[in-house]
Amino acid sequence: MKLKISASTDVGKERTNNEDAYLFCSDLCASQWNIPCSRPVHLGEWGAFAVVADGMGGENAGEVASAIAMETFKTEFLSADLHEVTSSDERVIAFLRNCVSTADRAIQRRIETDPTTIGMGTTVVALWLFEEKAYLAWCGDSRCYVFNSEVGLRLLSKDHSYVQELVDAGRLTEREAFDHPDNNVITRCIGDAETSAEPDTRVVHTHHGDIFLLCSDGLNGCIHDDVIETVMHRYGIWQDGGSEALVRAALDAGGFDNVTVVLLSCLSDGAAEMSPGLIDRLKRRFFKRRT
Repeated sequence: MKLKISASTDVGKERTNNEDAYLFCSDLCASQWNIPCSRPVHLGEWGAFAVVADGMGGENAGEVASAIAMETFKTEFLSADLHEVTSSDERVIAFLRNCVSTADRAIQRRIETDPTTIGMGTTVVALWLFEEKAYLAWCGDSRCYVFNSEVGLRLLSKDHSYVQELVDAGRLTEREAFDHPDNNVITRCIGDAETSAEPDTRVVHTHHGDIFLLCSDGLNGCIHDDVIETVMHRYGIWQDGGSEALVRAALDAGGFDNVTVVLLSCLSDGAAEMSPGLIDRLKRRFFKRRT
């Protein structure tokens, strides 16, 4: 399998600092972090990894929490025996759970030694692509979607939030939840001693043409999923400019929060590469057909 990764983040129109953070590595064997893939690269022996965090709580403390989470994930990957970790699905999931727990403890230790950070915490959504599977772990309301031009956009994660509980109870529809005044109230995060840092996990098979989208709620809180899907259709598997376009769509819709997007595109080894000119012609044809 081949892979492309791109990422984009913005402080938004109403915030003064960006409490979001992201981290990715297209080849865990090479251990080169946050280096975008301008062209598809072969998925290495231990696969690829990406994580997005949305910090919260106290002046400047949110960005501290998300930064600690990113550093913890990176440290855990660098120190782990990935050959052993990748020996089974159960061990991969256990490793991701341990990363979340370790980040939770690191944030709480920082709070204990720095009173200015009391109340800080962060959401996290992490994705490990290995062989033909995607391993997902999340805590909070940062999301993971998968898009494929054949089947459209699907949400893989499920928010740990108050409005999601109302949806699950049948008291709200998904559309009503989008505009609910309490749609920013989360029920889990990491770093908060009063809530569980227990992540949910999921394993899915990957297919040619899958694009995995990790995002903070500054994206899906500003634009509906059908808008996200339209943008994904436009940029397709090659995603050149796709992460920037999604961020721009959120900003155009109000941009009231920090917004962060990481895209990971999966291509089969036999897929033929298209020239930029052909990509542009296909994009124009697609939009002409839709309009």
